[in-house]
Amino acid sequence: MLHFTRLAEGVDTEPFLAELDAEPELWLADTSRQRKVRCQRNTLNIFLRSPRKPLPPGAKNANDVHESRRARAAAKFPRTLAFCETVAAERGAALGRATLVALLPGSRVYPHVDAGAYYRVRDRLHLVLRSAEGSPLNAGEEEVVMREGELWVFDNKVRHWAFNPSDEPRVHLIFDLLPAPGRGYYARPPEGSGNAADAA
Repeated sequence: MLHFTRLAEGVDTEPFLAELDAEPELWLADTSRQRKVRCQRNTLNIFLRSPRKPLPPGAKNANDVHESRRARAAAKFPRTLAFCETVAAERGAALGRATLVALLPGSRVYPHVDAGAYYRVRDRLHLVLRSAEGSPLNAGEEEVVMREGELWVFDNKVRHWAFNPSDEPRVHLIFDLLPAPGRGYYARPPEGSGNAADAA
């Protein structure tokens, strides 16, 4: 496949689900993503790592901000965040942003491209935590159905979209890695010269 790579299957997601189910009110603590990003309007999310603010001079929006920080909710998800950190360390990568995302029943994430300097140089990973009927995800002209306990990396620099065919929320842990040179999957070189990304 051109746009998808499955990195692992059979990941034990119970510790992460236990943390999530202990804090259901956090799904509504920050609704900025679904309010401001129209293609994500059918989702709920919990930020674990987010762009550092205020935005630096010259940044048009957060898509051009390389530095990230732990979000307030991260303290409630130590095992979930430790998983992201372990995956990054195993690949010699720097962990960037991380968020828990629920796609509402029978709804979709609309077609979009993750554009900007931040996304260009990073790989985006999905760990499927809860998905009763599997998680269809399309990128370019390809589709995969991700299953619970699978870890995937995909090319979010091409047009992509997702659908939840079930009557229950579909929950993924989504996080970004800044790969070591030559070890990325779908990361691109920085645009221009002297424009390398800082470690997140």
